[in-house]
Amino acid sequence: MASKPKNMVGSQTADLHNAPAHTAARGVVSVVPAFYAGTDQVGEVPSMDKVFGSKERTFWSFQIVGWTGYALLRTFQAITSGQDLFFYAWVILAATLIGLSMTGVMRHLYRHVRDWPLQWLLLCVIVVCGALGLLFSSLELYIAPFLMPGWVPFTGLELFGNAMFESTALFAWSAIYFGYHYYRGFQEQQEQVLKATAMAHQAQLKMLRYQLNPHFLFNTLNAISTLVLDKSVTDANKMLTKLSSFLRYTLVNQPTQRVTLEQELYALGLYLDIETVRFGERLHIEFDIADDAKSALIPSLLMQPLIENAIKYAVAPAIDGGVIAVAARIEGDKLVVELKDTGPGIADLNHIVSQSGSGVGIANTKERLVQIYGGEHRFVLKNLEPTGLGITIVIPCEREKRA
Repeated sequence: MASKPKNMVGSQTADLHNAPAHTAARGVVSVVPAFYAGTDQVGEVPSMDKVFGSKERTFWSFQIVGWTGYALLRTFQAITSGQDLFFYAWVILAATLIGLSMTGVMRHLYRHVRDWPLQWLLLCVIVVCGALGLLFSSLELYIAPFLMPGWVPFTGLELFGNAMFESTALFAWSAIYFGYHYYRGFQEQQEQVLKATAMAHQAQLKMLRYQLNPHFLFNTLNAISTLVLDKSVTDANKMLTKLSSFLRYTLVNQPTQRVTLEQELYALGLYLDIETVRFGERLHIEFDIADDAKSALIPSLLMQPLIENAIKYAVAPAIDGGVIAVAARIEGDKLVVELKDTGPGIADLNHIVSQSGSGVGIANTKERLVQIYGGEHRFVLKNLEPTGLGITIVIPCEREKRA
């Protein structure tokens, strides 16, 4: 282990960890899990409404685009058949307005049948499009002679001459209408699935993060009780204050949030100051934090359970105590955090389990990193020589965005 200046936590303030107390509540940033990449927000799927606006605005956008296309198609038809566009344009405008009105009626009708079984829904669409296609054609051809000089009025079956074309246009409109609503329904189901997944994800993170070792609380309260009995009121008050600050930090910062490394070290300092009351000079902490790493974001209270584990196995059993070293640096686009202790190490590094039924151990920290970063992280355990355990955490280097 490289030689570093030793700092006795407990006898000094949080400034030792380069994180002043007034920064502890700032810079909290929500974590977006890796499997939500490609969504507009957490648990939200990109939708057409993002492009057009509200549902109503989306409908009218499609209406305008669709019937403009219909008018252009009729214009092309008029050109190829040699019609006088000056007059025939009024026929096209009348037909477009009739179609626009009819699809407005169809929209209200379809709202009541959208949930029908597919076979009945298809039959309804065919009947509606066929009937309205006949009405569409008869209205258009009835009006056309009044708009086109020289045209003889249509009578009888002649009024249904455009029924096939108009029915096809209405059927195409129906296909787009139901296609949009089926897509929207599928989209809402996907959003519900993502929201449910996000809720389960956050619940799992809370379970992993909020399993605060009760032994830490029991030992801290016992230490405070001892100080009170020894009439060390000032020390007892300081310890209560630090315990209050530490517990407040753990409850305010959600497990799905990130804080700067500087803030994380401040919270870690509160925890270590409390533990120093128990172990005194037996607990030695060494810090080697690069300046450019202090503003990097890290999941809140990620290191505390690892330090707690090191105290339990490297400091508590040893008569002379032990040394815990914490280092952090930036390598390219990664934040590298290293923790080392002088304990016995781990016999089987490939099978790590939490050795405290209610505590947060190495296994839970590994699982928390998987939940947050997926494959974009590394968690490496290594037994040191002649003794000790080394933990290396490599995560993406992200920083708080300033407004």
